[in-house]
Amino acid sequence: MKVREVVIFNGVKYQVPQCIQRIDTRSTHGWQVRYQGTKMFSDHTPDGSGAPQALVAATRELIRRINNNPAPVSLQRTPSAHKSNGLPSGISGPIVRARSGSAIRTAHLSVLLPQWGKKPKCTSIYIGTENTYDADRYREALTRAIGLRQEAERQYEEAATKARRKSALALRKDLRAAA
Repeated sequence: MKVREVVIFNGVKYQVPQCIQRIDTRSTHGWQVRYQGTKMFSDHTPDGSGAPQALVAATRELIRRINNNPAPVSLQRTPSAHKSNGLPSGISGPIVRARSGSAIRTAHLSVLLPQWGKKPKCTSIYIGTENTYDADRYREALTRAIGLRQEAERQYEEAATKARRKSALALRKDLRAAA
């Protein structure tokens, strides 16, 4: 898991995992976990001497949340407001193309398939030619495209959660080694 160096108000430096923020105001000093909600872990001291214990507690809470919740992903779930064709997010079309040297045009749906840690993959779902295109073939292709997109989203979320939990395991090992 990514960590960063944080210097608190009394000048002490800490290596802090992502999703944990330092809160220092006149009325409170502590660490806040920001993962699937927020939770504050106070130093319980005005001089910052309780910060190490509070950071350990916050890190344990972060690890618990990562292990019990799916990873938040930033995939676009709804179509953009300017999209006027009514197709779900990640699906475009129908796209009509004519191959060079051929007089017959074909229609396809384009589907963007997200992949965790990689560039998204774009695939085409064949609908038909000018002569075979009809509403039933379009609906069948759309159903297939939606299924492909949903499966890719499921795999993306699964891979993101697996990666996040792997990083939490490494963080837990670091926490135990420091104790």
